[in-house]
Amino acid sequence: MSETLTARAWSEQLEQELKHNILEFWMEHAPAAEDEGFVGEIGADLSVREDADRSLVLNARILWTFAAAYRRYADNRYLDMASRAYRYLRAHFRDVEQGGYYWMLTSKGEASEDKKQVYGQAFVIYALSEYVLALDARQARSEGNHADRAGDAAENGRAENGDPALSSVAEAELRAELLMEARELFRLLETHSRDAHYEGYIEAHARDWSATDDLSLSGKDLNEKKSMNTHLHVLEGYTNLYRIWPSEELKSRLSTLLETMLDHIVDAETGHFLLFFDEAWTSKSAHVSYGHDIEGSWLLMEAAEVLGDGELEHRVRETALKMARAVLERGVDTDGGLWNEAEHGRLVDDGKDWWPQAEAMVGFYNAYRATGDEAYRTAAERSWNFIREYIVDREHGEWYWSVSNDRMPNVKDPKLGAWKCPYHNGRACLEMLGRIERA
Repeated sequence: MSETLTARAWSEQLEQELKHNILEFWMEHAPAAEDEGFVGEIGADLSVREDADRSLVLNARILWTFAAAYRRYADNRYLDMASRAYRYLRAHFRDVEQGGYYWMLTSKGEASEDKKQVYGQAFVIYALSEYVLALDARQARSEGNHADRAGDAAENGRAENGDPALSSVAEAELRAELLMEARELFRLLETHSRDAHYEGYIEAHARDWSATDDLSLSGKDLNEKKSMNTHLHVLEGYTNLYRIWPSEELKSRLSTLLETMLDHIVDAETGHFLLFFDEAWTSKSAHVSYGHDIEGSWLLMEAAEVLGDGELEHRVRETALKMARAVLERGVDTDGGLWNEAEHGRLVDDGKDWWPQAEAMVGFYNAYRATGDEAYRTAAERSWNFIREYIVDREHGEWYWSVSNDRMPNVKDPKLGAWKCPYHNGRACLEMLGRIERA
């Protein structure tokens, strides 16, 4: 192991960043004053856009982040944030009549875009599953505390009546509700979005799950039937769901999804993701997204490990490491930062957004643990150093949206918004803390 940054020092820096710069920022600034939701947009200077729409992705990612943070730290403030996010998700984003969740709400909590974007549904599955895991962690801690207290009482000859909060019927009912919602959403995707002929998932549907021509995630994405991005996050959601619902039905779909991604989405020659496709998997773009490549490398390995299929795990591992190597060789600048995008071997976006830096740290460290190759650990550490020096906003908190190739911070794009969420950077810190501990 390189001695440039010890495991202990790295963990201390990560925890400081996570708890005091990321999570504290979101707890202070994200909750809306007028209702139980979250503001739709905050500028880099902390100015609030009161009328900004509220996105499903933002709400689901807040739920996931704070549920995951609670699992690690047992801080009830984090569970309160997760609970708030779930209540608002259920009360306003959920389509009670047609099933699934609206893509966008107005600042008043009414649907402004009622289409069923599969990317968004996948994040709801991911978030609901994490909330279940948080409740399970709470219950396990409660049972441990109860046993300790009962033992103390027995030693002292006193009866232990217990604490109702430690064995809450309401929490058991909530867990059952969450699992039911996640399974219902999984089956909606399998019924309406899964392409039974070519495999994979269609990008989006109208409110009633019928076909729609409005497929694109955002204005800069191609309006194609299938995309890497949606499949990557369906994989992520299904992997987390399998942790709490290891059914044969889900196992089969998750295995098929992994194989589909290996067969059609990863370019076997270059080791990069292809990005957009028609129904029959004809590639429609030559762009390379270095952030998605390195993120995908560790998410693919995680999914295979959770499934526990040795043969598939071996195939995924080989592919994922090829992806990590491709990013290391072609996507990293001399300053340790990860460029955004390339095409035909040339940079087409030499900016450095916040989220590829977060994913680079995790992806390179994952490759280091899988191979023992110190080059990957060095790359992960350089990613972290780049983040600390250039991406973290020391004045207003959280992270800048991006820095230019000459490392000037972007103060035009929001600090909080439909796509600027606590998920990539919060998750990167949580992942790294766990991985360093296990190492």
